[in-house]
Amino acid sequence: MKKHYKDIKLNSLPERELEIIGSITAEKMAVMREKALAKIKAEFEAPGFRKGNAPDSIIIQKVGEMRLLEEAAEMALSEEYPNILDEHKIDAIGRPEINVTKIGVGSDMEFKIKTALYPEVKLADYKKIAKKENNKEKKVENVTEKEVDDVIKNIQENIAHQKVHSESGAPDHMHNHRKITDEDLPEVNDEFAKMIGGFKDVADMRQKVKENISAEKDLKEKDLGRTKILEAIMETSTIDLPKILVDGETEKMLAQFKDDISRSGIAFPDYLKQIKKSEDDLKVDWKDTATKRAKSQIILNTIAKDEGIVAKEDEVKKEMENILSQHKDADRFRVRMYVETFLTNELVFQFLESQ
Repeated sequence: MKKHYKDIKLNSLPERELEIIGSITAEKMAVMREKALAKIKAEFEAPGFRKGNAPDSIIIQKVGEMRLLEEAAEMALSEEYPNILDEHKIDAIGRPEINVTKIGVGSDMEFKIKTALYPEVKLADYKKIAKKENNKEKKVENVTEKEVDDVIKNIQENIAHQKVHSESGAPDHMHNHRKITDEDLPEVNDEFAKMIGGFKDVADMRQKVKENISAEKDLKEKDLGRTKILEAIMETSTIDLPKILVDGETEKMLAQFKDDISRSGIAFPDYLKQIKKSEDDLKVDWKDTATKRAKSQIILNTIAKDEGIVAKEDEVKKEMENILSQHKDADRFRVRMYVETFLTNELVFQFLESQ
């Protein structure tokens, strides 16, 4: 098989990290540039042309050559990075830090990649531990009528809130309207059931709500069981964790947290002022959780490796395209890593649950 990369140099770094320096050939970059152009063209709209039919020259003029080259670089590295790891027998883990150091039309693309090496791991007997945890009696929680009532009451209150809010004419993010009273709540009858979810009648609605609550409880119990298996394996295993993995988990937690805060309508800097903390303070607070999450992922990866558990390529591609169709600007390389990890983790959990 022809190689599309060259001049690979490996530099060992502290904390079980590795720097990979090299270049992707001009020939490969030309092919990737055409693919990048086709990808951008499919979504491109220009006056006088149907979507996806604008001439290449107009697209290049509008988006710029650098955007094309950056897209091509991302696509090339997502294809060649696994091959570089494979050829040089690099046992990498986690999300690599990628820097394109030189790029241009008709020339090789040079890069530097920093990645964490797989830590030294001594796993406990995970099959025995999983079997022991699986044999423990599971808590079965029945759904009470009060829980069903609470869900329906919540739906009533949401509908009433929207009605009162719209009466006040206040913007969506402001809630300076009159207090909601019981009189504002819609009556729970067959019409209400049809309106909120196309249920046949109140009895049908209550049954479906009950089933949903039960499914949520089952999922929570399943997640709890998986967490207990992982924690039991972690307690009796030795894992020499690279710092880059803990940092990676911390960054993921921070990104998710920022997203949650913004969705609640508060600006993140304002939130930090309210709690009198900085981003760095939050990272320190989360260090133990981030370490635990990183160790959990190492355990799952090691079991997958030991047992030969691999996500199916067609499922990886299908899920990747699904995500990329919804998030067109997402980094293809990171999306692939996320999907592979997610699907493989699920297979490992199923394996542990089958013990």
